[in-house]
Amino acid sequence: MITIRSFILFIFIISANVHGDDSTSTSFKYSKIISTPDLSFFSNVYTGLDIIEQMDFKPLKNKSIALLTNHTAVNRNGKHILDILKDFKDVKISFLLALEYGIWGIDDNRAKMIGRDQVDPIHGAQIIDLFNTYLYPPHWVMDKIDLVLIDFQETGSRYSTFIATMSKVLEAASNHQVPVMVLDRPNPIRGDIVDGPVPRTEFQSFESYHLFPIRHGLTLGESSLIINEMGWTKDSKRVDLSIIPMSNWDREMWYDQTKLVWRDPKPFLTDQVNLLAYTGMDLFRGTNMNIGFGTDTPYLVVGAPWLATSFLLTKLNEQELPGVEFKEVKYRPSGSIYHTKVPKFDGQSCSGIRIMIKDKNKYEPVVTATTMMLYIQRLHPREFQWEKDGYVDKLFGSNELRVIAAQNKPPGHLPAIWARDVYKFSEFRQPFLIY
Repeated sequence: MITIRSFILFIFIISANVHGDDSTSTSFKYSKIISTPDLSFFSNVYTGLDIIEQMDFKPLKNKSIALLTNHTAVNRNGKHILDILKDFKDVKISFLLALEYGIWGIDDNRAKMIGRDQVDPIHGAQIIDLFNTYLYPPHWVMDKIDLVLIDFQETGSRYSTFIATMSKVLEAASNHQVPVMVLDRPNPIRGDIVDGPVPRTEFQSFESYHLFPIRHGLTLGESSLIINEMGWTKDSKRVDLSIIPMSNWDREMWYDQTKLVWRDPKPFLTDQVNLLAYTGMDLFRGTNMNIGFGTDTPYLVVGAPWLATSFLLTKLNEQELPGVEFKEVKYRPSGSIYHTKVPKFDGQSCSGIRIMIKDKNKYEPVVTATTMMLYIQRLHPREFQWEKDGYVDKLFGSNELRVIAAQNKPPGHLPAIWARDVYKFSEFRQPFLIY
């Protein structure tokens, strides 16, 4: 009996014969997109990992590899890339490069200690922490490998440190002339929506590392393509970059429409609802407000012991913000498994506003969050505070949010400010869109 996997593999073989030895096609100077067969006769979405798995990992054979990944790198059946590759003895995973929160997230103790080093027990690969220990992969890693392989699920919002870490890996790969391959994955909050300001250069940080809007609408592969082609790394370094694209993913898809297995991209992004809310509400980390850490609804509630919720609820309802409703809540933050820091107002009774997303297609995360923030600041000019060192400016991408707040201007002023950013970025990204 012919299985779906066998049929797909047959299609790959036919495609390779049609295209001859040249299995890549590209119109880019430094990067290439690996050609894959048309799988539109299947209804499934296939990630880059699914595609290269159907190719029996042929591009990786007889190579020593450093894999930049985390727990989200699973195939359609929920099987992790490291577990899949254990059956491919001619693919050598020599090092694992860990993003923020590690390879396996906060709840998995899969790695074991050998001496002072963490090691993956399946491949014997040493784990290199690129968030807490190293900024770049050490030279003794890069000198021993033939390829950097990248596979992880991004959030769709530029607050994530994952893209900054990937950029540092690209720089190291360029310095050591090591090629890089990216296995592409969906943008979980759609790839056709761009929103929020582009960071000004003086406000760039590890959480606003590149000139992307807050909601950038890019896949992991498209992000890497822009970074590489534009030279958005230190000293404009480029690498020999290849991207294994997805099949059957459409830009207007939400993640749940892909039918792919969900893995929380960050410990506190527990489902696709709070992932969407995070796109706006993460700005509140630049304030002294609690945003649900210490509760089971991170990013879906904002509060403080002093918050006058009744009046705030009235003002928010007057705005008629699309796709969202609000209600008053009382809650008490208590520790947090989602964050290494003690949550704000830990153990204290808080008055809060709960966000209820009614229509995710109409909901505007950045507009909603900034509207809430400006009204809270206006209602509580003494109690409400910005975090020190202008942290909110680094999240927002400029000081315009604080300036508008200081001037007591209506929240509607802000979207007009970043509308030009959205328009220009939407035009700029067009040549780099793979889908």
